[in-house]
Amino acid sequence: MTSFKFQRLNVYQKATVFCNQVYGITKKWPREYSLDITSQIRRAALSIPLNIAEGTSRTKKDFSRFIDIARGSCYECVALVEIATSLSLVPDETKSNLFANLEEISKMLAGLKKSINYEPKVSSES
Repeated sequence: MTSFKFQRLNVYQKATVFCNQVYGITKKWPREYSLDITSQIRRAALSIPLNIAEGTSRTKKDFSRFIDIARGSCYECVALVEIATSLSLVPDETKSNLFANLEEISKMLAGLKKSINYEPKVSSES
């Protein structure tokens, strides 16, 4: 089986699970929301693993930018979950679980960005 580098990243795997979770939750939402909040939260959730995947095929600098975009999508999901909760589409317990997942993914993305931008200091001593 072929394995791409991004598939081995824990943050990619967690982002994929989160995306599937969002699709499962929104599948039950009333049809009246399908063209706005349902579509938006699905696109934001989908953006997280897709940007991680695409970013791994680029330079370190570009990958760093794709990680920023993925992290921005995490924050967008936070706002969308809050709105969905206020519309009674997401129960408080589910909201807490989604927020915990988003916080973990966001922290992992920050760590990944830091690791790809890390350059060890070169000693000037001979």
